[in-house]
Amino acid sequence: MQLEGSIEGICSRKIFEMNSNKTFIDQLQRKIEVPYPPQRIISLVPSQTELLYDLGLEKEVVGITKFCIHPNKWYKLKTRVGGTKKVNFEKIKALKPDIIIANKEENTKEEIEALAKLYPVWISDIYTLDDALEMTRNIGDITNSEAKAKELITQISQGFENLKVSIKGKPKKVVYLIWHNPIITAAKNTFIDQMLYQNNLDNLMKHIDRYPELSEDELVSLNPEILMLSSEPFPFKENHIKYYQKLLPNSKVVLVDGEMFSWYGSRLVKSPNYFINLAQTL
Repeated sequence: MQLEGSIEGICSRKIFEMNSNKTFIDQLQRKIEVPYPPQRIISLVPSQTELLYDLGLEKEVVGITKFCIHPNKWYKLKTRVGGTKKVNFEKIKALKPDIIIANKEENTKEEIEALAKLYPVWISDIYTLDDALEMTRNIGDITNSEAKAKELITQISQGFENLKVSIKGKPKKVVYLIWHNPIITAAKNTFIDQMLYQNNLDNLMKHIDRYPELSEDELVSLNPEILMLSSEPFPFKENHIKYYQKLLPNSKVVLVDGEMFSWYGSRLVKSPNYFINLAQTL
């Protein structure tokens, strides 16, 4: 009893609290138990890696993927554990993670299930802006960075409110391409579709699920007012503008920053201003 009130007792309780396990629920409603707060984090999703950086988790993040290009210094210095679809299990094992942060769409079901047998894996599942904000809040809770997460959520929410005020009028009809040869578009039940909606744009593919392919004839028959060519995952360039402009002479064909439309982490702080500037050119 005497130890409880002593400096040694207080320190002992603090050490216990910092190293005890805590249960969290991910966006697939899975329960995971994590050493709290986690000291060794692996992120398998580029947009969530950037979020972890903006939450100030420089020391805690030990592993990322080869596609986690932001921030650049992490890309250069952190251990890369493979790609989003093909991870290196040996590298992950060597890092001894307390938690792996993944995503239902970005990562493969088979690999995540295999990793989950060995480590706590928290999985996000994001279709809407609200899903993205919930993910930010949850990761803030898991990593003991709630205050910074709340600050980011406030900034993102305010930014999209400003966007709503700035972009008005009749929605323009748009098709958003993510791949060339074959032509692949972003349709309903995608985060990109939700970002188009936030931009007051009418996605002509909203009646089809996920990422359908289109033939050239099908694209021509859609006759969009605007054809958006994303910078990722396929790196559309100026020569593709010429190609599609010839195919769709009545459409406005534009290159867009795919990160602004598809990254659902802290990059959303920057997206509204990008969208407002983009709207002025459409």
